[in-house]
Amino acid sequence: MPGASSATCSGASSAVAVADVSDLHCPARVVLARHGEAEYESGLTTDDGGSLTAAGRQQARDLGTALRDEHVARVWCSPLSRAVQTAEIAASVLGVDVVVREGLREYGVGSLAGTATDEASVIGPVFGAWLAGDDEARIPGGERVTDVVARVRRVLEEVADTHRGETVLVVSHGGAVMATVPELVGAPRSLAHDLVLPGGGHLLLEADEDGWRRLPAQA
Repeated sequence: MPGASSATCSGASSAVAVADVSDLHCPARVVLARHGEAEYESGLTTDDGGSLTAAGRQQARDLGTALRDEHVARVWCSPLSRAVQTAEIAASVLGVDVVVREGLREYGVGSLAGTATDEASVIGPVFGAWLAGDDEARIPGGERVTDVVARVRRVLEEVADTHRGETVLVVSHGGAVMATVPELVGAPRSLAHDLVLPGGGHLLLEADEDGWRRLPAQA
């Protein structure tokens, strides 16, 4: 682990000199966003990626514009097309590249795929059981909510380790964000109720050697 008598942590808009620190003391700032509004080829329940609507494309542009002064180093995203499209549009505004990670994808719909079943009527109770503390709560034919959290968290840890002292944008999905953030910051799972993001909505996280924190929304 490299150390120095004087190290520099790059913030969102400035560099701050810090004495006797390793790079682990330099926080990574992660803007965690939901993809823009999307539409799908079929009305059936699906894991397909979808395509951004005109409104969703504007939400992606607005996301990039809102972060223009934050010196974003890179955009990371889920492989699902609605997230990739959002990331590419935001990245074009920011002038940075995009990295895709499988672990950032939304929960899979399991055995509901290809059916006309109301997704919320099945996923809702599963998520509710997880909120109540059931670590075995599982989407029928799919993942446990705990497994969704674990894979998203692994990618966020990779992002933070890669971007110490920098700000990055991560584009994922509503369910993945709601489930992961409470566990990440050591908050009660019930915090998920406060993490319902609109298309292109985002929240701000910070990570260093002491762990993860949710930061107040910026004006």
